[in-house]
Amino acid sequence: MKKILITGGPSTGKTELVSQLERHGFYCFHEISREITQKMRKKGIKQFFLENPIKFSKELFKLRYKQYKLNINLSTYSVYDRGPIDVLAYLNFKNIEIPKNLVSTSKKINYDYIFILRPWKEIYINDSERYETFEQSLYIDKSLQQTYESFNLSLTEIPKISTKERIKFIKKVVGYE
Repeated sequence: MKKILITGGPSTGKTELVSQLERHGFYCFHEISREITQKMRKKGIKQFFLENPIKFSKELFKLRYKQYKLNINLSTYSVYDRGPIDVLAYLNFKNIEIPKNLVSTSKKINYDYIFILRPWKEIYINDSERYETFEQSLYIDKSLQQTYESFNLSLTEIPKISTKERIKFIKKVVGYE
């Protein structure tokens, strides 16, 4: 099984792309940070990450790492909408010290392909869970790039093209038949 990560800052088209890849036969793990945020909102915490970034990050990392460790043999390719290392990039973006256990666990992570979607002003949208501005997304993008590179993981940039063309691009890179 080949592991494919789709990463990128907020509102770059990851969720739509992953949903469409699933329709094309890829087994996909969907983003889970919104679920955590919505669950905590029901408990009266408006933005869990902003109110307790370490607790939020540890929980999110744990759940994403659990996804990463699952062996799914239903498809040749497993696609992940963000990964555990993204958590570290967001902590870096906020200049928050990263817990050492998250760093040591991240050293065990590797994907066959890592694709990054770059900030794209024309498609950028805020919503109740996405509080970052477009300008902040530029810094998050830089933090993602630097964080993955710090683990010697290289990123393949997906061009700013339609979702249909992005899928063709990914299929070509991974040799999907």
